[in-house]
Amino acid sequence: MRLYPLITAIFLSGMTFPALSQSSSDMPVPMQEKTAADLNNQEANRDFRNFLASIRPQALASGVNAQSFDRIASDLTPNPRVIQLDRNQPESPTANAVIPPFAPYAASHVDAVRIANGRKKYQALQNNLAEIEKETGVPSGIMLSIYGHESGYGQFSGNFDLLRSLATLAYDGRRRDLFVQEYIAALKILDSGIDRSLLKGSWAGATGSPQFLPSVYLRVAVDGDHDGKKNIWSSEIDALASIGNYLKTAGWQPNIPWGIAVKVPDSLDRSLIQSVTPSQKCPRVYARLSRWQPVSEWRKLGLVFMGSHMPSENESMALIEPDGAGATAWLVSANYRAILDYNCSNFYALSVGLLADAITD
Repeated sequence: MRLYPLITAIFLSGMTFPALSQSSSDMPVPMQEKTAADLNNQEANRDFRNFLASIRPQALASGVNAQSFDRIASDLTPNPRVIQLDRNQPESPTANAVIPPFAPYAASHVDAVRIANGRKKYQALQNNLAEIEKETGVPSGIMLSIYGHESGYGQFSGNFDLLRSLATLAYDGRRRDLFVQEYIAALKILDSGIDRSLLKGSWAGATGSPQFLPSVYLRVAVDGDHDGKKNIWSSEIDALASIGNYLKTAGWQPNIPWGIAVKVPDSLDRSLIQSVTPSQKCPRVYARLSRWQPVSEWRKLGLVFMGSHMPSENESMALIEPDGAGATAWLVSANYRAILDYNCSNFYALSVGLLADAITD
């Protein structure tokens, strides 16, 4: 999961956030019991340093270099702006919350500028993308589309000091377990040889052009340009290869379209296609998908296929009607689930697929 400027769109389209973790009784007083102004005083800074000292054994046991830990900790102070942004985060939507229409979201995310810039990148990086596609099975358009959605093709990825943000969020205590682990993961990135000046990101710790949390970087980042470093901050090839590797590890299957636009007949009885296997992950997002069945069965129900990327007749797909009956709908494949793994939002996944098609068609 990534929490950054897309947060409003994610909220509107149903993404769920990590559960809030409880502070341990032997930890310093959680920052949420203080005001943001308190972060600037000496007592807060002392509490912050004590907190960092308390997680030092855990970091070293995880493999962080002791000198690295001490050097970074000695320079850090809590960031009041990070706490302010975290506390202003919108509430997770309830099951009965009204979901806005998809069409306006699609218009702003699959727009002429993103399409044009994506096509330029495709032409400039076609050989590199072909190599990554051969390795991962992920189409070039999908990788570029995620690159465009996450950072405007590398134009913006956040200017917050990554280690300071993560340390502040860990100290704050609302999601302490999560952010302690991410802070330690960021220190491991530093120990791997990545320059400290590159470690910038969103206030919530997403970093680089793919907007990975540090633990995700450690799991899936690859050296696409073969220069000896996994540089997702200033190497486009590394960033794209890492996006491709993420989707590969999420279960992407080669040569299967993510989805196809369909027209649903008025006669379709939707009670007959309801999903009977609720998802444990992002249940509100997956609840908008029908049951999964072969394309041949959907054809029998009268769906008219409008796209050019035709799946095979035995491909299992689910129906999603983001704007309800009468509007354009899509049949989506298992690869759609891989996009949801990147960002669990139907609006996000649909717009990624649509932008990918527009870039490469």
